Amino acid sequence: MKIHTGGPCGARSATGLTVVELLVVMLVIGLLAGIGIPAFLNQKSKGSDAEAKSIAVTATKAMEHCATENGNTYRNCSKDALLAAEPSLQDAGDRLLVQAGLDNYEIVVKSKRDPTAEFKVSRAADGTMSRTCVIGSSDSGGCVTPTVGTW
Repeated sequence: MKIHTGGPCGARSATGLTVVELLVVMLVIGLLAGIGIPAFLNQKSKGSDAEAKSIAVTATKAMEHCATENGNTYRNCSKDALLAAEPSLQDAGDRLLVQAGLDNYEIVVKSKRDPTAEFKVSRAADGTMSRTCVIGSSDSGGCVTPTVGTW
């Protein structure tokens, strides 16, 4: 918007925003912040959960290696055996839980962000593998659904 001041030649002019234009700009910024901030905050949860998933996958590979070394049975593949096979799993500490049977196992890793967030890798006796997650909070993080799902 141009406002002419001065003589008939328009020697001086001033430009500026009206109050309505400023309100529209503020509304747009508010809408973008309302959409972007919650999405940004969830990224930290996803990052913590990705670390737990990575530990679960690494432990699964160590479990398969252990079984290969023990005549294709998981019975002797305890948490200590996995830590010996893959030293990087020591970073998980008490968050890593291992249960092994003759031909099946279950590996559970708890997330750093929330002790109720668990990521599980299971192998059934028939060789079927499954990956499940349980999240105790409304923040689904790296789980497909907020409570129980797959990853």
